[in-house]
Amino acid sequence: MTNPSRIRAFTSWRRQLSAALACLALAATLSGCDSPGAISGQDDSDRPVVLTTFTVLADIARNVGGDKITVESITKAGAEIHGYEPTPQDIAKASRAHLILDNGLNLEAWFEQFIVELDVPHVVVSEGVEVMDISEDANAGLPNPHAWMSPVNVQVYVENIRDAFIELDPENREYYTRNATAYNAELETLEKNLVQGLSGLKENERALVTCEGAFSYLARDAGLTEKYIWAVNAEQQATPRQIASAIEFVKDNEVPAVFCESTVSDAPMQQVVQGSGSTYGGTLFVDSLSEADGPVPTYLDLIRHDTDVILQALTGDKP
Repeated sequence: MTNPSRIRAFTSWRRQLSAALACLALAATLSGCDSPGAISGQDDSDRPVVLTTFTVLADIARNVGGDKITVESITKAGAEIHGYEPTPQDIAKASRAHLILDNGLNLEAWFEQFIVELDVPHVVVSEGVEVMDISEDANAGLPNPHAWMSPVNVQVYVENIRDAFIELDPENREYYTRNATAYNAELETLEKNLVQGLSGLKENERALVTCEGAFSYLARDAGLTEKYIWAVNAEQQATPRQIASAIEFVKDNEVPAVFCESTVSDAPMQQVVQGSGSTYGGTLFVDSLSEADGPVPTYLDLIRHDTDVILQALTGDKP
């Protein structure tokens, strides 16, 4: 049966899209139609403009594109990516880009409608990674979209971005290839440090309990057991059964600390803390970087930060 609310949402979306594109086309001649503004740097250089769906991808892409590509994120720092609602300004900005990079794996629930009427190519940067499936809840059997939480997978992202940039700007093939090779070397070191840092955890410390099931890839790489309240942030209203399941897991395994992500409320996890006698270990970053002056302005910082927070909370060691 067709869902009336989805029909209304799609109709509203089409209206916004049409209005935004009309506004873009006529902004120079019609008063009362706010210009959506140029993409940063587009008027100052001839560099190709690439948009990404969220800030983590933007940082990875900038490491490949260097000063030859202008890279911007559609979503801002701190935004929740799964259920993001694009604005007409987002649509107008995207219509002027040369390329859009998205994660795929059902991460950006909004992206299919976003791209459908834009004459802009896009590349799925997760293509080719070793995908893990979600194992619980209504999303069981679907791919876990958070593949970038493994630096090994991000090396595949980098290769896909490099190839996309070479196709977009073939004259700078060697430049993008050098940048990708150098950044992948950093990712290899990051992965070794992640695994080594978490290798000394005791048996009861080798459990990673979070609000969202966003750490499957990191847990796999580091040999940790993952437990979460809900599988995907698109459905972040915790049920009593989910809370009870997390409490039982923490008690049974004597897990010393639990965590939540920066883009959602930690209130459900605080219920787990109260019910289990565990401690709240801190905030982890997954779907978004911080602002430039925050704790995780880059992807490399994000993985280092999360590794440090997990290690310090589970072992009781001070920074």
